Amino acid sequence: MANFAELDDNNVVLRVVQVSNDTPTANGPLGENDMHVDGETYCQNLFKGGNWKQSSVNSNFRSNPAAIGGTYDAEKDAFINPQPYDSWTLNDSNKWVPPIVSPGPNDDLEFNGQEIHTRWDEENIRWIGYNNSHEDVCVWDPNTSTWSAL
Repeated sequence: MANFAELDDNNVVLRVVQVSNDTPTANGPLGENDMHVDGETYCQNLFKGGNWKQSSVNSNFRSNPAAIGGTYDAEKDAFINPQPYDSWTLNDSNKWVPPIVSPGPNDDLEFNGQEIHTRWDEENIRWIGYNNSHEDVCVWDPNTSTWSAL
């Protein structure tokens, strides 16, 4: 299936729809012709208007999968997801990144013998570790790559 995003006048994504890969284009089936204008025209005809852009669910083109509320940047030819937090910035790959690198998969996701999960604490600009009972138990120290008790 091919995914297409409908955009408003400000290039904000209103909805994302799927179209069969078998849909014909001037160069063969849509599934063999990513970003072909015929797919966008097909959506305009099917939904009786609108501005449509094809989106890749696996980010093979246009940087990110289209997300409702996100935007399409015509200059970059990229979909930009909504900014998750005010402190996060957009990198050169059109991905939002936190001001403090998050604990990665190779970091210890355990604290005091309990498995922990992470969440961003925008108010304090830091990563928090919480346990399976959803209790905040620790804070990530990016300088030492360790968890400390709250």
